[in-house]
Amino acid sequence: QVQLVESGGGLVQPGGSLRLSCAASGNIFSINDMGWYRQAPGKQRELVALITGGGSTHYADSVKGRFTISRDNVKSTAYLQMNSLKPEDTAVYYCNALRLGRAYWGQGTQVTVSS
Repeated sequence: QVQLVESGGGLVQPGGSLRLSCAASGNIFSINDMGWYRQAPGKQRELVALITGGGSTHYADSVKGRFTISRDNVKSTAYLQMNSLKPEDTAVYYCNALRLGRAYWGQGTQVTVSS
């Protein structure tokens, strides 16, 4: 089993920044891809950013140039640096990890972008 705990969400004004963290614990050996997803009210959960075990990254078009995903394998933690936030970025953000073909999810952290 892998446990994922997100932190760093909150309320921020448009144009502001937040950094989300996702700490993995438990059976973390062989975790491959880690990613961030988000779900806004009334919408489906969508991929925001993904980082592979080798460090390759992939971003949704809507966040390219504004968000940066990274990971610290020593700390077993993934990060999402979010800059130039927009109201449409408001959602619950979920951390995801793939290990041996199984997906694990965190409980989510709320990000609200509003003036």
